[in-house]
Amino acid sequence: MIVEHRGPDRLRLGIVLAQGISPVAASPTLDQGIATRLAELQGGLTEPEDAYRTEIRDVFRNGSYKPTGRAKPASEYLLRAAAENQFPRINTVVDCCNYLSMLSLLPISIWDVEKAASDSFVFRLGREDESYIFNTAGQSISLKDLIVGCARFPDGADRPIINGVKDSMGTKTSDESLVVAAAIYAPLHDGPTLTLDKVCSMFVDILSETASGAKAVFTILPPGAIVQF
Repeated sequence: MIVEHRGPDRLRLGIVLAQGISPVAASPTLDQGIATRLAELQGGLTEPEDAYRTEIRDVFRNGSYKPTGRAKPASEYLLRAAAENQFPRINTVVDCCNYLSMLSLLPISIWDVEKAASDSFVFRLGREDESYIFNTAGQSISLKDLIVGCARFPDGADRPIINGVKDSMGTKTSDESLVVAAAIYAPLHDGPTLTLDKVCSMFVDILSETASGAKAVFTILPPGAIVQF
C-alpha cells in the first residue's frame, strides 16, 4: 500500500494496515480496555486531556472549515457517548478503532481496502465541490477544506473515502471485511495519554489477535511524506 500525506503541516498521520482479520472475533484484551477507559471517563477529562482536545480541533481548522458543532472530530462524539454510558459496540474492528480514539483522544478513520478498489491513498484537503454519503439514510457531508483520505487510481484521479468526522458509506467495514486500514489524525506532538506510535502498535496487536493468519503493520507519516508498506 502507498500512502501520501499532502494535508496540513500541523498533521501527523498514523496508518495501520491489517489483512486476514476476523472482525467478529472476541478480544478479551479489547473488552477489558474499554471497560477501564469508560470508568476513567466518568470523572471527565483531565485538564491536560482537555487542552489536547482543543489542539486536535485546531489541526482540522483549515480554510473555511470550522471544527465545531456537528463538524467537530469524531473522537469528541465518542467521548460524549462514553460519558453518557452510550459507548457503541459494533464488532471487534470498529470497537478497536473507537476504543483507541477514546483512549488517545485522537479521531480515527477505518476503511475496507478491498471496497476502495485501490492500494494507493492520498490525504489532502477537500475541494469545493466534493462530498460523499456517510450513513444508510443517504445523508452527505461537504468535504470542502476538511482533511480527507482518498483512494487514488492509475489515471491520477482520486476519490475521497474517509475523514476525521464521518467516513464514507462506500468503504465502511463490515463483519465480512478481510483487509482493513485505519488512519489516526494527530498533532505534531504527542498527547497526555498515549504516543501516536503506541496507538498504532496497540491497533496492530488487537487486530492481529482476531485470527490465526491475521497480519498487521503500521507507519507514521509526517507532513509531505510518501510511504510504501
